[in-house]
Amino acid sequence: MTMEQVIERWQVEEAAVRARLGEVGTAAPGDVAQRSGMEVFDAIFAGELPPPPIGLTLDFVPIHVAPGEAVFQGSPKRRHYNPLGTVHGGWFATLLDSAVGCAIHASLPAGKAFTTLELKVNMVRALTDGVPLVRAEGKVIHVGRQVATAEGRIVGPDGKLYAHATTTCLIFDHPVGKQPS
Repeated sequence: MTMEQVIERWQVEEAAVRARLGEVGTAAPGDVAQRSGMEVFDAIFAGELPPPPIGLTLDFVPIHVAPGEAVFQGSPKRRHYNPLGTVHGGWFATLLDSAVGCAIHASLPAGKAFTTLELKVNMVRALTDGVPLVRAEGKVIHVGRQVATAEGRIVGPDGKLYAHATTTCLIFDHPVGKQPS
């Protein structure tokens, strides 16, 4: 498949996902705590729960989530640039944190939540708005009772690797009914 065909396929997949998503927002804690991670993502993709605002802020969207894996697609823009004229490392890190964290979340049963304890990102190639789309692919390495690990990669439509990451997440009982502070 040519790079142009990959970009076209990725754009079609993104449009189909965006057509199903509801308005950006934050779900009520009880609406999330009573569902498994996969049920949360099924509800987001069905438009029943809102997708989180960070995707709107940084121009990325979940494309696919299954137990142990997640794919996010992002559009690098000039507004994501650092002073050197390339995409800021924080954009890479946020996109990867979303992919690896959601791969873990999709593996969790109802009543369980997670938070990132550690994220290690290696940026191996500069990224500019000359690359219209990239994908962050997260895959679980291990999910235990209290700790989970995952790895992820950001790749372009030509297959080039832009960054890779690993994460360690803490798994805990979901604090039902408590608002984050």
